[in-house]
Amino acid sequence: MRLISAVALALALLAAPAHAVDDATKNAIKGKGRYGVAGCGLGSMAFGDQPGGVQVLAATTNGLFYSQLFGITTGTSNCGPGAMAEGTRNLVETNRVALAKEVSRGEGETIGALAVINGCEDSAKVGAALQQNFKGIFATEQATTDQVTEAILRTLYGDKALGCGRS
Repeated sequence: MRLISAVALALALLAAPAHAVDDATKNAIKGKGRYGVAGCGLGSMAFGDQPGGVQVLAATTNGLFYSQLFGITTGTSNCGPGAMAEGTRNLVETNRVALAKEVSRGEGETIGALAVINGCEDSAKVGAALQQNFKGIFATEQATTDQVTEAILRTLYGDKALGCGRS
């Protein structure tokens, strides 16, 4: 009986702060937080950018749970934009004219590359979704690379039927 009471008390104490997520934690989860010399990952979310020996614990935590690798790939765990977002931005920046033409048609090599970079299941579905949202993606000729990239990523990840991000 004592053991059950102790376990229940421990769970209650640990669960209580779980709902109280502040802005710093939300930013860290989205990859916009701060971290110390151990780098991004679960360790940076637990220990932050505190200087000193605590960074050894942060690095150990990152290594044990492979959270740094996951965070860098997905853009979470305090790791900034993920590989998929950076790859998409690079593609938009270097192939903007071709991409605009292909999105207006709903098919093409650049759309196929976007599907691969973002781990989407079917480039034909991706092309159709991008074509449907052409005016939102290329709102004006003056839209920045970042604005176009954000609109493309919203389209790809906003529609679960496209199956993006699963690879």
